[in-house]
Order: sequence, then C-alpha cells, then structure tokens
Amino acid sequence: MVEHFFICPYCWENISMLLDDSVSEQKYIEDCEVCCNPIELRMRFINSELMEFQADSIEQ
Repeated sequence: MVEHFFICPYCWENISMLLDDSVSEQKYIEDCEVCCNPIELRMRFINSELMEFQADSIEQ
C-alpha cells in the first residue's frame, strides 16, 4: 500500500488515501472523506511505483 495525497475536485481539500500498488492499472469511484462527493480515481503503477494518478469530478 502507498499513501498518496491529492486535492478533491469538489471541495479542494487535501485528501490522503492508501493506494493498492499490487494492481498495475486501476479505475474506480470513491467518495471524498470531507464533502462526500464521488471522485473518479485513475492510477497506474510500474514495479509498485505510482506513475500516474488522476482524481476527477464525475459530473459532466
């Protein structure tokens, strides 16, 4: 597991999250721990190192 900090696309709070580095590419939705809005998270690991991370609003 890797701790990663990012900014919520809704409330702009700094969020800490534990990421599972055992899966190389991931995409899922998780609620912000501050404002409870859904965030689409995308990440990519290479050799357990976080190479890409994106946190987006799911609103169109």
